[in-house]
Amino acid sequence: MKSRVQELAEKLEMSCDEFIGEMRKRKCSEPTALKIWRGDYERFNDFKDNDINLSNLRKAAFVLRVGTGTLFPN
Repeated sequence: MKSRVQELAEKLEMSCDEFIGEMRKRKCSEPTALKIWRGDYERFNDFKDNDINLSNLRKAAFVLRVGTGTLFPN
């Protein structure tokens, strides 16, 4: 099953490597960018559970050209 980020990246024809590269340009670590790519943040009780900050989700939203709220599943 694809994560929300993967679905949005697919619409832009963006590969995982391109996404990670764009996130790295914005000072996001590769492990965190991979967690976002996999959608680990979609299943949480507290953001500290998987060490992904809202600022990193904002960076991902910018890379994918969407609003931050779009990254969360309905």
